[in-house]
Amino acid sequence: MDEELLLTLLNSTPVIDGTRTDILDLDVDDPAVLRAGRDLLQAVVRGNEPPTALAPLLHGVTSHPSIDEDGHLLWTTDAHGAQSILLRAITAWDELQRTRPDRLRPCANHECALFLLDRSKSNSARWCSMATCGNKLKARRHYQRTRRG
Repeated sequence: MDEELLLTLLNSTPVIDGTRTDILDLDVDDPAVLRAGRDLLQAVVRGNEPPTALAPLLHGVTSHPSIDEDGHLLWTTDAHGAQSILLRAITAWDELQRTRPDRLRPCANHECALFLLDRSKSNSARWCSMATCGNKLKARRHYQRTRRG
């Protein structure tokens, strides 16, 4: 599964010095298509768009089945370039939704634009990184509590 590709794509717009910054660095034929697809996928994962909003990204993609030498069914798609990357990311997102629902989510730090894939047993991870976002929020809450006292 392409979980790492999905996370790389979703996390390609971090907040740097208070500004959302596009760091997408994939050599593709049409980077504008990839960026637009990434933005739509981010909106779906955040819950700002319904999953059906991803359908136009799959327009024109066809799959062809075949059987390998071991008798396994293989599917080959005719997507190329940006559309191929988006197809792989959407396929990974769909697999996560089916097998591990609610594990892919935005960081709980509202000042952060990153996403996390919660691999914890308890499904309780909240931050993209405990060292950055988690620590910042905990330190801020501690400071606010001690200032009141």
